[in-house]
Amino acid sequence: KKLDANTSEFGLNFKVVNIGPGQALKEKFYIYLGPQDLQLMSKIRQNWTLAINYGTFDFISRLLLQLLEFLNRIVHNWGLAIVILSFLIYFILFPLSLKQMHAMKKMQALQPHIEELRKTYKDNPQKLNKETMELYKTNKVNPFGGCLPLVLQMPIFFALYQALMRSIALKGAKFLWIKDLSEPDRLFRLPMSLPIVGNEVNILPILMTIGMFFQQKMSMKTTAGGSAEQQKLMLIIFPLMFGFIFYRMPSGLVLYWFIN
Repeated sequence: KKLDANTSEFGLNFKVVNIGPGQALKEKFYIYLGPQDLQLMSKIRQNWTLAINYGTFDFISRLLLQLLEFLNRIVHNWGLAIVILSFLIYFILFPLSLKQMHAMKKMQALQPHIEELRKTYKDNPQKLNKETMELYKTNKVNPFGGCLPLVLQMPIFFALYQALMRSIALKGAKFLWIKDLSEPDRLFRLPMSLPIVGNEVNILPILMTIGMFFQQKMSMKTTAGGSAEQQKLMLIIFPLMFGFIFYRMPSGLVLYWFIN
């Protein structure tokens, strides 16, 4: 329990033992007070690293940290290690990303037919759904095929988030203008506080938002009707939503997502 900036207290619980006359009881406790550094703790006692838990994706977090530490030993820069990790994960998932691209192209090619079905069955939603699914089946298109790489990225994303938040290794690690990869990049502070962003200007999430906007714009095929309006809306809302979510996240995590 933390009492103040310089003082903490801890208690030890163990089972009740009856001590008879003339008897003695000796208990030995090993206590570690220090950073959550897996390498340091394993050097003292191997099983002590189990005291650190990185959440649901603990196993993936540990693998990513070990891989990052290995890459850092080669390039001697944590930021560069994260960039290389991003490329490695991208190439591992590339076959699925390729399937995603093909699925998106097929979906785009079917958009005129879907628009026709919407006009034809605008008063019959059940029939519209049935005909749409039949269209997908005939053309061998999986409407959810484009989501698979993103779904597979999620465990890696959350595992890396926990690893960067909990690991001492990236504390104070510098990269380009970033002073600490475990914190938002904080390029500079404003004299006043603004809505949403506060008084800190984090440039990396802004660059990521702009990058996502152009990426979507390049991959988007112009369609007519209601779908075109939805596309235009998503083109703006989707990057802004991600920019808002990532704005105060550790810059190491934003760097990973930006490179991806």
